[in-house]
Amino acid sequence: MAIERRDFLRTATAAAIAATNPYWFTSPSSVGELYDDDLTIAAIGVGGSRGRYNRGGKVARQAAKFGKMIAVCDVDELHNDEFNADKLFEGKLKKYIDYRKLIDAEKPNIVVVGTNDHWHVPIATYALRAGCDVYCEKPLTLTIDEGKQICKVVKETGKVFQVGTQQRTEMDRKFLKAIAMVQAGYIGDNVKAHIAIGTAPGEGPFANTQTPEKLHWDFWLGPAQSAEYSLERRKFFRWYLEYSGGKMTDWGAHHIDIAQWAIGMDQTGPEAISGTGKFGNVVPEGFDWVSFFEGKEKLENGYNAATKFSVDLTFANGSVLNVNDEYVSDDGKTKFPNGILFEGSRGRIFVNRGKLTGKPVEQLTASDNRNLEEAIARLYRNKPITTHMQNFFECVKDRSEPISDVYTHHRTMTSCHMCNIALMVGENLRWDPKTEVFVGNEVANNLMARPSRSKFLAEVS
Repeated sequence: MAIERRDFLRTATAAAIAATNPYWFTSPSSVGELYDDDLTIAAIGVGGSRGRYNRGGKVARQAAKFGKMIAVCDVDELHNDEFNADKLFEGKLKKYIDYRKLIDAEKPNIVVVGTNDHWHVPIATYALRAGCDVYCEKPLTLTIDEGKQICKVVKETGKVFQVGTQQRTEMDRKFLKAIAMVQAGYIGDNVKAHIAIGTAPGEGPFANTQTPEKLHWDFWLGPAQSAEYSLERRKFFRWYLEYSGGKMTDWGAHHIDIAQWAIGMDQTGPEAISGTGKFGNVVPEGFDWVSFFEGKEKLENGYNAATKFSVDLTFANGSVLNVNDEYVSDDGKTKFPNGILFEGSRGRIFVNRGKLTGKPVEQLTASDNRNLEEAIARLYRNKPITTHMQNFFECVKDRSEPISDVYTHHRTMTSCHMCNIALMVGENLRWDPKTEVFVGNEVANNLMARPSRSKFLAEVS
């Protein structure tokens, strides 16, 4: 698996710059230099006081540093009002409930999508086909087929598309350095990555309650099957497989992404998937998930995502990604709730958002660090290493591909979804990364897509 150091660390022009200016990091002053008042931005899905996962509002405010925010769209009118009242906007934004009406009327240059997960691809697709560049929060997709679809649309439209996986850019570049070390052979060959992404809650059932005023609940549900309102269903949607994928697509979208990049498999996928797990309390043993997503089977209103799991993804190069809610080594000496442990023939390193550790890290020389800085610059496509949002706007300006591109993210999300599908099917699975289908398993292939209500999904006119 390891790449020869002399080949991997071959100096390029940009890498030489990185060597003289460690990590080639762009200063915050360049943000102002990128600001363009003629670049119009619309925020779709911003969260607020009635939400829980409010990344949409945060990234939209980040985007507003680079262009002119002109409109906001949220199916909760209270959240629209709260976002519009922000001191950045002073009540001047146009407000919409329907994303299609916003895009058709305002024709923004850029759309920032921060809705609940099951709305990401429908909204992003509409925006792309309407001529917008798009920044979309992770996880981008609800299903494997959605990933295929959004890749096709990005390629057809030629628009710039950035996914909000900030570990590719930020976090003091710990993950970039870990990737560079693995790819340059600092831990040797036969790399295995142990990934811990945390557990999900499994409570339920919950009582259905009255929909709050100013929340357009049926629009919130959108392409998903009809359901009665409850606070848990709306506020904690991540733990409902109708709208998200639990921890597997939440933190998995980050850590599996980094691990696949490190082992050089971010442009393809695993060939085998195996593992065990447990779903939320409302899910009976042997539940028919295909019938559930088709609306033929019902579950009580409760969290139904996987709560405990250990799944192996095996790749053609022999590397294995072991995905757990919590990692505990066979001897019990190594244990962690969140992060990635890379193990190779010559050693191991651990990385999460707080640290990068391990003997190979401790033994790095000044020369090693200079070489790794060059490698990091190459990983970052020879662009200045900036914030994730700034990278997007730089790419909007020069029409290049962002660091978190749709194609590698689709491969990451495919692995995340395959972990869930393996648990749903309850069998070991084979996958063909070229044709992107499960080999010899009709049930698993049926779980690659979902039936959708088309009420809110009209095409661009």
